[in-house]
Amino acid sequence: MNSSDGVVHVAAAHGADRVKESAAIWARATACRDQDPEPATIEETMPGIWRRLSIDGASLFLARRDGNAVGFLLAAPRAQTLEIFYLAVDPDAWGCGVGSQLLLSAEDHARKIGRETLELWVINDNQRAIRVYERSGWLGTDEVKRATPSGRLERRFLRHLRQVQHPA
Repeated sequence: MNSSDGVVHVAAAHGADRVKESAAIWARATACRDQDPEPATIEETMPGIWRRLSIDGASLFLARRDGNAVGFLLAAPRAQTLEIFYLAVDPDAWGCGVGSQLLLSAEDHARKIGRETLELWVINDNQRAIRVYERSGWLGTDEVKRATPSGRLERRFLRHLRQVQHPA
């Protein structure tokens, strides 16, 4: 059900059309982040999303506002964690809480599949994303690696979920 109330709704997404919407968001967001006047095409960004979706247990979540896709998150379970591979918000929706909503959805998903820790890698100079993660309770680690093919430095972030204490 699409709403016209301006509220962001996040839901699991499936199929080629949802991947295409996600790829378009990724292309616009990364071009804006990198101040690139020529965004990648959807055809250039879709293979990476499909590759991560092929991981066993991978899930795609799409955020919509007024029926329009404004952000997405792609995550897959690892042995001990839920790893977020993609998180992107359309630049027109930056600062509106879409990223935070997607992160909350990832936390809910992690709990459902029995993971107490989430992880992701973020480009080390992406201060906008780092602020969103830190405000959402994520902690940066000292672990770094070079992203391929860009060669940019990435840093690992973790989010440990609190166990819900039930009264005895």
